[in-house]
Amino acid sequence: MSWAIRRAAPADVSGIAALEQRAFTTDRFNARQLRYLITRAQATALIAGDAAEPLGYAVALYRRGSASARLYTIAVAAAARGKGVATALVEALAAAARARGCAALTLEVRADNSAAHQLYRKLGFVESGRLPGYYEDGAAALRMRLELANLSAARSTHLAPDLR
Repeated sequence: MSWAIRRAAPADVSGIAALEQRAFTTDRFNARQLRYLITRAQATALIAGDAAEPLGYAVALYRRGSASARLYTIAVAAAARGKGVATALVEALAAAARARGCAALTLEVRADNSAAHQLYRKLGFVESGRLPGYYEDGAAALRMRLELANLSAARSTHLAPDLR
């Protein structure tokens, strides 16, 4: 399976929206929301794979005056799980946040998503809080944080040239 990570573009919206529908049963973004995240938000939106059939995508948001970026969403196609796509996407977002001067990357993740917890801990995230009833279906979330000060530049062979 050959793939690369690049910045998401408006042409990617329909493929990302389809991935979003397959990956999540609740708290899904629709195409209009995804288009906004890709084109207008203070964000870095990345895609792994191609527009027609993305293997994964992720978005980090930035808030003026904040030293933290927020990993807002990430999804990986079932067929691409366990192949390094999520790791590469998170590492690329962390590098982009650091390049923007952010000191940390934060996220919220379902408390019952042990696979995601394992991934984030492997990447250096630590739990910084718990949010009861955070998700649409009432599930709790864990808040996690990655300090970017000691992060080395992403060296993934999957990064498009403009992300290296």
